[in-house]
Amino acid sequence: MWRAAMFHVAFLLVCGVLLAGCGSVPEAPTGAPPVVRVWPPFDSKRARPDRGLVVTAQGGTLSQVLVYQDGEPVPGRLDASRTTWRTDWTLKPAAEYTVTATATRQGAPATVAMGRVRTRAAARTFQVAGTAPLPGETVGVGMPVIIDFDAPIEDRAAVERALEVTAEEPVEGAWRWIGDTRVIYRTRRFWTPRQQVTVTAHLAGVRAGDGLYGAVDSTFSFTVGRRQTSTIDTRTHQMLVHRDGAVARRMAISAGMATTVEYTTTSGVHLTMDKGHPVRMISPGREKGDPGFYDLMIDHAVRISDSGEYVHAKDNLWAQGRSNVSHGCVNARPDQAAWFYDTSLRGDPVTITGTSRPLEWDNGWGFWQLPWEKWRQGSALVKIDAAGGRVPKR
Repeated sequence: MWRAAMFHVAFLLVCGVLLAGCGSVPEAPTGAPPVVRVWPPFDSKRARPDRGLVVTAQGGTLSQVLVYQDGEPVPGRLDASRTTWRTDWTLKPAAEYTVTATATRQGAPATVAMGRVRTRAAARTFQVAGTAPLPGETVGVGMPVIIDFDAPIEDRAAVERALEVTAEEPVEGAWRWIGDTRVIYRTRRFWTPRQQVTVTAHLAGVRAGDGLYGAVDSTFSFTVGRRQTSTIDTRTHQMLVHRDGAVARRMAISAGMATTVEYTTTSGVHLTMDKGHPVRMISPGREKGDPGFYDLMIDHAVRISDSGEYVHAKDNLWAQGRSNVSHGCVNARPDQAAWFYDTSLRGDPVTITGTSRPLEWDNGWGFWQLPWEKWRQGSALVKIDAAGGRVPKR
């Protein structure tokens, strides 16, 4: 027994020498561990949702940050130094967030901070009330994105920052405010055809006014279809429809007679807005019995402005291709108007030339009438200075 014990001790000593000769035993960590700070602080009960959530590391770097709300991960990102992590968007009102953050530094123990933060409830809320396009809709290459809110927006910049447009084929675009409840996104050039676009309003927690916060996020997707554009020359009385670069249809037309302003077809870049078969058309500003009064049901009508202009069917072959005799609309042979009706998508560009009345940019969806730099001036985030530079609004 004694000899066995002596052999065991000798074996341990030899092993110790071998280990010392083949490698070094890792040293115990030295130095203070990094410090993790979370804002709003853990256990907050009434954190402001519009300021988001920030995690920082002092004396080290963040190796992992996990934030959850109601079991769902909250998106955020690290800065280049890996010392600060921020949520991508604002926080939901009256919601609880769990945070787990790990910070490390070479030669020191890791620091793991865990806790909860609760945001305050909103006195008033707002949300998206309606959109164009509709979710899942297939549209033309000129289609704008229109968002309506259910309450007036005071801090337009805060809301605009929360709006995100993602296209499969990225394109430059900008938002423009039309009043305090509507904002419109227009691309600099027409959309690339045959792609999907997703619009997300990250509104939950966005402070849009005194005590007014976004209630929920909202997202929808739509598809840009084939590229169909039309040109109408009111002097030659011809309409040419192109699809994906090729001529799809030539149509003889008759435009407005131009005896009054309302009977003059507007020149400019229109967009198809909606359509009906039939559509009731009543003469503007006239009563029954007045000269020029009409009340008609018109077939295969595609609307292109808010001032009563349509491309529609009419059986007056004697005028189409020869003279302008309409009350401001563009009419075509019934079979050709039916074809245009069937093949049109909302947002298809229709460019009209040859009249003395220009299309106003805010007449229907005449947004392409504004030059790009003019359009951008309607953004709450960007203004154009005297040198043409981009200056963020404060």
